[in-house]
Amino acid sequence: MCGIVGIVKPGETQEVTEPEISRMLGMIRHRGPDQFGMYFDRNVGLGSARLSIIDLSSGQQPICNETQDLWIVFNGEIFNYVELKPDLEAKGHRFTTTSDTEVLLHLYEEYGPECLNKLNGQFAFAIWDARKKSLFMARDRLGVRPLFYTVQQGKIVFASEIKAILANDFVSAAINPTVLRQVFTYWSALSPQTIFQGVFELPPGHYLIANTDSSNSISIQRYWRLNFPKSEPSSGCARPGFNVEECEEKLGELLIDAAKLRLRADVPVGAYLSGGLDSSIIASIIRNFTSNKLDTFSIAFDDVNFDESSFQRKMASFLGTKHHVVVARHSDIGRVFPDVVWHTETPLMRTSPAPMFILSQLVRDAGYKVVLTGEGADEFLGGYDIFKEAKIRRFWARCPDSSLRPLLLKHLYPDIAELAKSGETFRRAFFKADLLDVDDPSYSHALRWRNGARNCRFFSTRVRSAADSSQEAFTSQLDPDLLSWEPLARAQFLEIKLFFSQYLLSSQGDRVAMAHSVEGRFPFLDHRMVEFCNSLPANLKLKGMKEKYLLKRLGRRWLPAEIWQRRKRPYRAPIHRSFFNNPNLGYIDDLLSPSSLGKSDLFDPVPVGHLIAKVRQRGFVGENDDMAIAGIVSAQLLHQQFISQFRKSAPVSASDNLKVCRQAR
Repeated sequence: MCGIVGIVKPGETQEVTEPEISRMLGMIRHRGPDQFGMYFDRNVGLGSARLSIIDLSSGQQPICNETQDLWIVFNGEIFNYVELKPDLEAKGHRFTTTSDTEVLLHLYEEYGPECLNKLNGQFAFAIWDARKKSLFMARDRLGVRPLFYTVQQGKIVFASEIKAILANDFVSAAINPTVLRQVFTYWSALSPQTIFQGVFELPPGHYLIANTDSSNSISIQRYWRLNFPKSEPSSGCARPGFNVEECEEKLGELLIDAAKLRLRADVPVGAYLSGGLDSSIIASIIRNFTSNKLDTFSIAFDDVNFDESSFQRKMASFLGTKHHVVVARHSDIGRVFPDVVWHTETPLMRTSPAPMFILSQLVRDAGYKVVLTGEGADEFLGGYDIFKEAKIRRFWARCPDSSLRPLLLKHLYPDIAELAKSGETFRRAFFKADLLDVDDPSYSHALRWRNGARNCRFFSTRVRSAADSSQEAFTSQLDPDLLSWEPLARAQFLEIKLFFSQYLLSSQGDRVAMAHSVEGRFPFLDHRMVEFCNSLPANLKLKGMKEKYLLKRLGRRWLPAEIWQRRKRPYRAPIHRSFFNNPNLGYIDDLLSPSSLGKSDLFDPVPVGHLIAKVRQRGFVGENDDMAIAGIVSAQLLHQQFISQFRKSAPVSASDNLKVCRQAR
């Protein structure tokens, strides 16, 4: 794992300097504090901040090929590098390290962009071709590892985090009001846009080629896509050829192999343990199918509405692991939230990344750099209530006057107080909106997004009046085959495409873990696992109202009944209590003051003031207001940290762990 940066200044008159790359690396030194490296070829500079996990002694970057005309900086892991290397050696490639980075470089040298289809990994990397004067950048299939870029004043700048891009004097920083509205509606920015005007992410499953010769062109291509089979007339049974026992066996084989691959490291590997099905299965595989020492790590909450520590202890005891726990209190969440926003670089509609930030500190303090986690099972095996909601509403829409069908809704979202405590009349009215629009591509998520859009009332006049291209941006995300898929597959696609990489794998994953130099690895996101799960019929994922049906069958083999039989409980964290029940949290009053709101000009002080008064008077607000609070506080912090107070000075010291390579002129 690393952080990577780079600048390309087309034209022979512009030279990339060492202070420029040093400043960029300084902004992301948390991603790789072990070693720093730079490469320069006059108008090109690459940099790497390395977190050494594989080949600790000789894997320092940048790395070149034998002829020194290809140079790579790489963030992530290629888990199948051991299997790829013999073929490359047979083709004449010679290696000077035992790192996966060098395998990746020679693989690109041999196959070009087609090398991406051979990789099993989580990665973002850049390769400079000194002979062709071209830059190749790529990102893993699902977007586990981040990669951002901008083109300003004719210069191409890229980095693992946006703050490194903004460290350059020629890059301007401004919050994009259209994307701010997207975040408040969809809960995340719509790729490839980011909250910063003119700064883009390289989308998951894509690569970029920049030619800096006379053509000076940039092209972006997709090499992998989410795909699902076309639907067939439902008979209430699995599609022909899908035997449940065989599918269960195949799922187990793939998951075991994916977990074993992700244990490859020259440092100890631990595991997160939430107390739920997904992380428990991963930890159980490590315990039952490998000889690895296993330490497990969990978050507990002092708020019983969010705490799952009893199940965590049950699972740790069952596996016999050395278990580490950190308690996230309301005051802790409020205290670290500014740091969380600094690392996530986006407005957040929830505080859930904050406990994960605290947890990664626990992991690092215990001497670990790598943890396996259970992310992805809910998305690819049908674990969320939003999938059940869409299924119930479609069932109801076939007989919209039924008084019995909407009764199924009372089983949804027990963790959301307003819905859990609401009466039948309220639930029926809420979920009946646009009930018959079953052919709308956004049917499964439309109610969520419409509910979120209500919080746009807090925006300033400037933000409300900005051109809104959200519908066009949303439409661009859709797969042309979407409406030919089963309804569950459509809902899964939207959840994964619009939210998974941009929020869950980023704000709640990579960014808060790497803030403490910890790498997360995700067996459920092995592309073989993903493609297998996507091929399954809906009723092997969501059978009736039983979520993750096939995975629970697998869980029976390895887990206590209390764990695999549990109903899915979404991971959440308290919001308003973390900000307003904390007398030592002085920054909240300052951020939400009319003066600060006026300075950022993102929100209208009047409705924001009414919301604050509501919280202080009642001591409790509903889910939507809670999300508005998180969004407003985080956006204000973002403006303060990156616009009004950003300091472009964090150079890496030239020390013994700094490697500088220069292309021969």
